[in-house]
Amino acid sequence: MRVIAGSAGGVRLAVPKRGVRPTMDRVKAAIFSSLGDAIIGARVLDLFAGSGALGIEALSRGASAALFVEADAHTKAVIERNLAKTKLKGSVRNQDVFVFLQRGAGKGTFEIIFADPPYEKTKRGGGYTETLLNNEALPRLLESGGMFVLEKRPEEALPEMNRWRIIRRKAYGATEVLFLSKSEITDRQLSCRSPGEGGSAIR
Repeated sequence: MRVIAGSAGGVRLAVPKRGVRPTMDRVKAAIFSSLGDAIIGARVLDLFAGSGALGIEALSRGASAALFVEADAHTKAVIERNLAKTKLKGSVRNQDVFVFLQRGAGKGTFEIIFADPPYEKTKRGGGYTETLLNNEALPRLLESGGMFVLEKRPEEALPEMNRWRIIRRKAYGATEVLFLSKSEITDRQLSCRSPGEGGSAIR
């Protein structure tokens, strides 16, 4: 696996030996082709970061900042090594994604959020796709007009969504990529939050 384009283009990335399903290069290339110039200057959040490939690709292509959230301590160390190898700077948080969402909402926002969660069930028995799409805190971390890029199994059914609107969806073999924006209802709800919420991206 490698960085495809940008300042670190061609650099090979280390991959954790366990518990990770890296985004294939062709899927990653398709994601960033769809995002285009929106990545330039963007603040990026990489959930279930794994090797950090998506956030690192974003930094290489001109994102202004990236925060990686990864629950496994060994995998967090791999992200840090990959950042050093590519000579890119990002913040890495060793924390369960849903704990991060619960505690991080209202403390900062991002223009682009990536999520490549495990395909198995969550600890509570639900699917990660449904749990993320129904999470109340996640939309608060996305800027109005921003993009949430979610990877899932093509055969996995989507729940009824009130918080998100599908902009584009495309299957690549065993992976389907959803490009989502906040629904108009969610945007209106978040615009009514109390003064002082939001602000600059989490560091």
